[in-house]
Amino acid sequence: MRTGRKFFFYENLNLKGLTQRNKAKQGEEGNYQQNGQSAKSGLNKSWNDGGFGQFFEILERIAGNAGAVAISKKPQYTSMILSYRNEIIFTDCGIREYWDEQNTLMVDRDINAAVNLKRLGLGIFPSIKRRSGKIDIVGTMDDSTTKEILHTLHWAAGSLHLPQAVSVGDVTV
Repeated sequence: MRTGRKFFFYENLNLKGLTQRNKAKQGEEGNYQQNGQSAKSGLNKSWNDGGFGQFFEILERIAGNAGAVAISKKPQYTSMILSYRNEIIFTDCGIREYWDEQNTLMVDRDINAAVNLKRLGLGIFPSIKRRSGKIDIVGTMDDSTTKEILHTLHWAAGSLHLPQAVSVGDVTV
């Protein structure tokens, strides 16, 4: 009996960019203005203290030892698109949850983005085209994938813990 290969997909974060200092802002008289650096300094320290770079290295090593593969993916648009309808819902970072009346489901932005990151890794995330400042989503998914994602999101909405294995399409991770 052949078992499926296990995959872990994680966001390819630009850690260097996340920890850079803000550029200085100069006013018309030549004096320096507020640029938000004092607020960002604490965040920079948190990124460095969190050891995210080391975490991803450890994740890859542990996954390899367990016969799995950890793969980084660029997360572009994964937090904006509703994972089971390929529709832009989360238009700004302030929207943390979305109530879907049609499916009677409260969708958490972070869990939705994680599902989309997995779809991206599996090659079933839609293509995104930018035309005249408008974002067009190109691509569809089959009904069984939509049902699997909805099942996972319904389960996650009623649980505080993520499942150990999540199915999307024919692949279980």
